[in-house]
Amino acid sequence: MKILAIDTATEACSAALYIDGACTQRYEVVPRKHAELILPMCEELLQEAGVGLKELDCLAFGRGPGAFTGLRIAAGVIQGMAWANELPVVPVSSLAALAYSAWREHGHSKIMAATDARINEVYWGCYECSDGEALLQTEEQVCAPANAILPQGDGWFGIGSGWAAYEAELSQHTVSQCAKYDAKAFAQAQDIAVLAATAFGRGEAVSAEQALPVYVRNDVAKKKKEQGKKS
Repeated sequence: MKILAIDTATEACSAALYIDGACTQRYEVVPRKHAELILPMCEELLQEAGVGLKELDCLAFGRGPGAFTGLRIAAGVIQGMAWANELPVVPVSSLAALAYSAWREHGHSKIMAATDARINEVYWGCYECSDGEALLQTEEQVCAPANAILPQGDGWFGIGSGWAAYEAELSQHTVSQCAKYDAKAFAQAQDIAVLAATAFGRGEAVSAEQALPVYVRNDVAKKKKEQGKKS
């Protein structure tokens, strides 16, 4: 299986080429340079491997939640490639990819992923990870750090920029369940590629026009508005 994956949802910009279980990646933490770097990253990976876009089984991208501009860049690039080469697309949660990196790098299976959503909020979700899987245990949300509540049980590991931005708030009410965390990590395309391979095998690929960002913040605002109309 051959998959090209990208992620531009956070300060980090990355692309990865997955070929039959092996992954090569380009990764840089370069705020506001994603649009400039993502296509050259993809081209380098494909050239080095001697693989053309039409030889791929599918494309994958970090569909969010994350920075609005970054999500639009990733979706636009992937849609363009998919349309031009008639390829299916696997959208992968950027939080799930972040959680999976904690399993890959630290060996933890119960992960709380939290990224800085600005305006005193975090994007967050809790996952249980295993080889090729990051299974969501709670709804992905955007909320105040104090409202980022873990499921029952201990042994959780925190990861993401949310822990750097709101360390005191998150640590205060999770310390009994989540004693350790990695506040410097960002989602990486190599983890998106691995998760996409599993999802593709389950038949979860979509067409180019269905490869859309998931903003979460917009979804929450919409739900609140709809609830207000019903009351």
